[in-house]
Parts: sequence; structure tokens; C-alpha cells
Amino acid sequence: MREEQRQQTQDPEEFKPQPQQLDTQPGKESEMRQTPLSFATQYVGSGKLRGKVALITGGDSGIGRSTAICFAKEGADVFIAYLDEHEDARQTEEAVVAEGVRCQIAAGDLRDPEVPRQLVRKAVDVFGKIDILINNAAEQHPQEDIADVTREQLEQTFRTNFFGLFDLCREALPHIPDGGCIINTASVTAYRGNPTLLDYASSKGAIVAFTRSLSKQLAERNIRVNAVAPGPVWTPLIPLTFDAEKVGKFGEDTPMGRPGQPDEISPSYVFLASADASYMSGQVLHPNGGEIINT
Repeated sequence: MREEQRQQTQDPEEFKPQPQQLDTQPGKESEMRQTPLSFATQYVGSGKLRGKVALITGGDSGIGRSTAICFAKEGADVFIAYLDEHEDARQTEEAVVAEGVRCQIAAGDLRDPEVPRQLVRKAVDVFGKIDILINNAAEQHPQEDIADVTREQLEQTFRTNFFGLFDLCREALPHIPDGGCIINTASVTAYRGNPTLLDYASSKGAIVAFTRSLSKQLAERNIRVNAVAPGPVWTPLIPLTFDAEKVGKFGEDTPMGRPGQPDEISPSYVFLASADASYMSGQVLHPNGGEIINT
């Protein structure tokens, strides 16, 4: 399976989701019948991040996996944090190490306030610093009616999507040198909303506001804080979240008429992490299949 994943050559423009539903939280890329393009097989690095250390949450699969491998191809050492998708994380670790850099993986639930502190401590113990923090972990639970969004679900979504992100920034900042950067994963739903993802879209809206605010606080240290707001992307979160019928139509409503692949999103993180984006902070990039967003 690992070799098959690394040799993916499928054209994203020809991709059509096939109905499938995953039943076990969290979603595992290794259990998907249609494997996302997440091994950055076509990406060519040029040393833009050589000597840097990146901590990436949700780095086991999907966008996080592709970003980790792209960073490795650019010369960065990578610390991957994930929930408990152990096989996916090991596959990502193997692909990162294959690029000639160091990699460390660590499991932990970001809803636990102690976990961000532990992850940062482990990353610093292994690599001595954190130059780049990528907050990418997230979960979503669609509900047709606001009455069905329980207080428990609302709090769980925010604990993972926003509180964990906030805690990681707070814990990591003492170890991020001046000139470092933070990149948060927002979502197109933060800008146009989603009638069945009220809590998820709200948490992503909070991330946009947080990104803009923290960027101003850290400007004197030249620590850039930006975000990426993907549109529909083919990751384990999709067949885990939606029923088979919706999965089969996933991404059809974009101007390009298809979902994106993780490998089409990760270059945005490389750009924001590199010196190419040295004059950008408080900004959000929108790889979303052509939808015009009011930023």
C-alpha cells in the first residue's frame, strides 16, 4: 500500500469521488478506497526551508501529510502531531525521512489542555526549536438543524479546532525565534458559511480573526501569522463526515466542478512558511477551486 500511495500519478482534474463512508473516528487515509494525492510525488523542492523545524498538527494524512512531505523536500525537519491514526502517521514519517531530513511523530488529543504543552516540549527536546508552527488538526460533525447541535458537540469542535490551536500557539511562541512563522488552517466555510456545519464554520471563523489579531501582536518580533482557507479537499474527513451519496457529489459545486487534492493545497503552506512571503502577515490564501471569496 505505501508504495502504491507514493507512486500516485492520477490527474486531479480527472478525479471523481466514489461513494464511500468511514464509520470510525478519526478517519484514516489507509482505509480509503480512493487514496488522496497526499505524498507530494510531483513536488520539487529547492531548499527554501533548509535548516528549519516545523511542528505540524494533523500531520498524519491529507493536507497535513502533504505539507509535511513538501516541507521535507524543502529541507525542513518535521515534528508530526496526530490523534491516534498510528499507521497513517508512520507512513508519513517514512515518506518524510526518505527526503533526508529528521522526523518525529507523537500522538495526543488537542482537546486535553496538557497535550499542546507536551507536544511542544517533545519537539523542542528533539529539535531544539520550532521555526514553523502549522495548526491543521480539525474535526467536523454535520447537523441539519441547530437544535441537533448539542452543547457537547459544540464544545468538542471548538476544543479541537480552536482551543487546541490557541494553546499550541501560546506554548510554542517562547520557542519560536524572531522571524519564525505560524500558519493556521481555516476554511472556505469561514467566509461563506455552511448550513449543516454551524459549529465547524464558526470555529474556522474564529481562526481567521485569531490569525489577524495575533499577526499584529507579533509583528514587532517579525513572526508572521497567516492562514490557508481550503475549499473542498479529498481527505479522510470527507467519507468520515458525510453519507455515501454526498461523498459521491463532493466538490461538484466549485467552479472547477471537483474537489481539490491535498497536494494542490500544501504548496500554499510552503509559500507562507518561506522567505517568499516575507512581507505577508495576517493574510489568508484561498485554494478553493475557483470560488471568489470576500476577504
